[in-house]
Amino acid sequence: MSGTLTTSEEAQLSQTIEMFEVITQSQPQDYQSLEILKEAYSKLGREKDVVATSKRIAQAYVQLGQLSSAILEYETILQRFPDDPDVRTALKEIENKANNLSAEPTTAEPAALSKNKVLPGKLKAASGKTIPDVDDGRQMMQKIFVESKIISAGDFDLCWTTPDITGPPNGVIEPFIQVLGDKGILLSEKSLKLLSDKSRLAYIPLDKYDVDLDLSRTFPAESCQRWCVLPFDRMSKSILVATANPFNRQAAKEIGEATKSRILWYLAPPAEIVSNLRKAFR
Repeated sequence: MSGTLTTSEEAQLSQTIEMFEVITQSQPQDYQSLEILKEAYSKLGREKDVVATSKRIAQAYVQLGQLSSAILEYETILQRFPDDPDVRTALKEIENKANNLSAEPTTAEPAALSKNKVLPGKLKAASGKTIPDVDDGRQMMQKIFVESKIISAGDFDLCWTTPDITGPPNGVIEPFIQVLGDKGILLSEKSLKLLSDKSRLAYIPLDKYDVDLDLSRTFPAESCQRWCVLPFDRMSKSILVATANPFNRQAAKEIGEATKSRILWYLAPPAEIVSNLRKAFR
């Protein structure tokens, strides 16, 4: 398959593999990133790596308690390699595990961008105008940063920006954790580590990624600038989007409504998101 690719496409896929191998090594249960990795290997015709990654995906499902998904992934391998001993052994282990359970447990959905949401009350923008209810992640972020005594309530209120959604933003609105860093309250690196632990989203350094700004421009500028989110790449039927606030459901809603593709969210340094957004929407 790799013979049908241009040199530029092969280079991009190689970069994707390098990046997502790092991500999945540090977060082996991130099956979404593993899926992207498998897709990249497949496009390059690296069959051995495709199978190995498929096995890693199945293992991630097992660790998350999603046994049915693991079985489906393993059976996909068996369709091409019916005598694979690793897969046969893994399926027997899953069968034994399933027999020991009265019912397969339901894995809790990641806290970030899950469907169970708590809507805040009426909010006020910086202009003082009351704006419609939006779940911009404020409550969860306040819980993480203030209730955990990482910063004070005063510092939180000082740095949190509630955008006015009744009109277009005047450029990119810098995210909360960047403002924290700029004011010397908490380094962005520490905030990102905290959010990664709490949201279970993978981290991606955009400065080492060939960001597809043309793709970014296919999404509403107002949504991207207001919520500081960056669609930065497309892999198969998925769009990869960077954020510095993994609990912003309004951003997820607006980006999701702008495409029929599946959205995969990643944490990224806020300054890098802002820089790329300013390039995309000059």
